[in-house]
Amino acid sequence: MNLRRWISAAIACAALAAACTVPSARAAGSAADTVSAASFAGDWHGQLNAGFSKLQLVVHFKRQPDGGLSATFDSPDQSAFGLPVDSVFQQGRALRFVMNAIRGSFEGALDASGDTLAGSWTQGMSLPLAFTRGPAPAIRRPQDPVRPFPYDEEEVVVENAAAAVRLAGTLTKPRGPGPFPAALLITGSGPQNRDEELADHRPFLVLADHLTRHGLAVLRLDDRGVGRSTGTFAGATTRDFAGDARAAVEFLKRRGEVDRARIGLIGHSEGGIIAPMLAADSKDIAFVVLMAGPGLPGEWILVRQGELLNRAAGASESLVALNRAAQESTFAIVKAEQDTAAAARRIRALAGRLFAHVGGDQKQAGSAMQRQLEQQAGFVASAWFRFFLTYDPAPTLRKVKCPVLALNGSKDLQVPPAEDLAAIAGALEAGGNRDFKTVELQNLNHLFQTSATGSVAEYGTIEETIAPAALDTMTAWIEAHVKK
Repeated sequence: MNLRRWISAAIACAALAAACTVPSARAAGSAADTVSAASFAGDWHGQLNAGFSKLQLVVHFKRQPDGGLSATFDSPDQSAFGLPVDSVFQQGRALRFVMNAIRGSFEGALDASGDTLAGSWTQGMSLPLAFTRGPAPAIRRPQDPVRPFPYDEEEVVVENAAAAVRLAGTLTKPRGPGPFPAALLITGSGPQNRDEELADHRPFLVLADHLTRHGLAVLRLDDRGVGRSTGTFAGATTRDFAGDARAAVEFLKRRGEVDRARIGLIGHSEGGIIAPMLAADSKDIAFVVLMAGPGLPGEWILVRQGELLNRAAGASESLVALNRAAQESTFAIVKAEQDTAAAARRIRALAGRLFAHVGGDQKQAGSAMQRQLEQQAGFVASAWFRFFLTYDPAPTLRKVKCPVLALNGSKDLQVPPAEDLAAIAGALEAGGNRDFKTVELQNLNHLFQTSATGSVAEYGTIEETIAPAALDTMTAWIEAHVKK
């Protein structure tokens, strides 16, 4: 799941902002010097630490003919590159740039060495941020496969005619005589490319490579409206994405190198909701693997997730409780008010009432929470969020009769493992499924990386993309279920 879409993440980030001390960029740049715009030209990289979330940021300044500066902005951990900077103001050592689309700005000053630009980033709250001259250091991802591969790969297009969407993707195939068993990889929430790229990790690239080396054909796709796929991501719900996945299964069934009787689904996070939807409606699915797939209603997941992430970020119990109150009140509006625009207005009004009483040493955190909730109101009232909030996976899981493997990491703070796996097992058993297995993999987080705390902040700092224990567990179980 892409936490940056979710209100629990935004509020937790805001709550910790109160503890940050922001340096005064204006004071630092007030000295009478004659530093020119040329001193800022080039690449600068820094890391924004917002509690549980650490983001690598890169800004590229370019000298303009009139002597001023222009810039573009990258957030590699969010796979965002070349974002426009609307304006850059520079006077002596002081510099400020503004990005209107995300309501963000930076204000800082060049130090005496000319290699550090220190100040603060403001986006609903202010946090310290220092840029260092030069490109961002290379990030090591040792599990990324390197060509040449011992298998074939093909660029493909899947047609979802019912939705007028064309999904671009990659099909990897073992060499030798087929037909081969196959797996469709289904991404988690948020706009994802075929590799499910996040924090400079490409988990679906690593997973597809591993499974294909073990004899499976693997299809992975850009989400609608992402990468080379057509359509619009915004406005679509989980059921719409299930339609895209259903079209992908039909595509695999038409491929001569694929054994249509041995096609399975591997869904990560929200993909773990989508996979049972397909398996419940079709007898053509040979197996399902749920990687941190929710087995409990979305509202329960969100509230519990908010508590775990806030505590992991070091928030006080009073702020944890305030976050929960904000979530519960917001969710009540979403469930009661069917009109999206009206729900957003009510959520913004709620934000003003809810945080008005926050005072003392929590006043700054409360104000930041209020701004974040106001900014998130439109998304929280959206069709996607409404569906996820109210969807209970249990009735669908009770209809799944094919073999199921459900995996969670013991340090997953986004989909709590003990409660989640118990709910999945209970639903499958209640429906009469006689071939399922649940596994809690020790010390793995939501991305199935070996993790110290499970915090979202670790995702980008861990070199490992998927722990070998997760890859081996999936592979052994799938091989056992697809043997002729």
